[in-house]
Amino acid sequence: MATLVTVGVCVRNSEHSVAEAIRTILKQDFPHEQMELIVVDDGSEDNTLRVVRDLVSKTDICTKISNTEWRGLGYSRNTIVKEASGEYLVWVDGDMSLPSDHVSKQIEFMRNNPQAGIAKARYDIYPGENLIATLENAAFIAVDYRFGGKPTTRTLGTGGSIYRVEAIRRVNGFDSDISGTGEDMDAEYRVRKAGWSLYLGTPARFYERRRRTWQEIWKEGVWHGYGVHNIIRKNTDILALLKMTPMAGFVAGAWYSTLAFRAIHRKAVFLLPIQYSFKRVAWCVGFLKGQIKGNKQHPSNNVSMK
Repeated sequence: MATLVTVGVCVRNSEHSVAEAIRTILKQDFPHEQMELIVVDDGSEDNTLRVVRDLVSKTDICTKISNTEWRGLGYSRNTIVKEASGEYLVWVDGDMSLPSDHVSKQIEFMRNNPQAGIAKARYDIYPGENLIATLENAAFIAVDYRFGGKPTTRTLGTGGSIYRVEAIRRVNGFDSDISGTGEDMDAEYRVRKAGWSLYLGTPARFYERRRRTWQEIWKEGVWHGYGVHNIIRKNTDILALLKMTPMAGFVAGAWYSTLAFRAIHRKAVFLLPIQYSFKRVAWCVGFLKGQIKGNKQHPSNNVSMK
């Protein structure tokens, strides 16, 4: 039977979390004979590759595994896009976990919405997460609560998303030159410009291990900000930079807190304005570092706020 869906996993140094991600893929209730799993290990220096190979050695799902020296997410994701045999491509990160009906519900949504190029499933919260990780998930749950099931111009991200392979290939896949973060934002922008719709909050759900300390949130925020400066140079209208300031983060956090409380009824979500402001400070630090480095390399190529 022909492959209908490809599950793509890009990993690097994920030996402590990837086992759960792979196990939940292998337990999907979607017919395994119509699935394939492609894993790209991007230069791991731990036992990630061995863990993956051990887990898939007995599965009935067609599996392809490749490993390279570190090339970055753009290259890794593009490898999967080029090799995918399915009509749909479900992205799973190495720190995620899927309910058994995740793939089935994602494909059903895409079939019911033929104009959809990309659709993101809904976030859920791992039981036992600490306060910081819960707040991280609560913000995403708030967005799902407000915008779920509708076309969106918001950034989706790859983890928990399903791509129509025709859509991503029509825009020539991911940009392999984007080695850090932002490869997903760039691809989404081009898919939308090509006339496809992007959807947020399908009926499918997924879990993602979030950052658990302020230090981890800071490092992630700096990394995201630094990565975005590259795609801003490529496409200046891809993101409204004023929305990424700490003050805008405080306002967004306040709004998300009210939505999140309606969705999960936890008073802790009213700390979101503080957490969001902190994340935006980190993001701005990373972005400015990228701008300073970029301006030294390309002094005539400046990016303005809008």
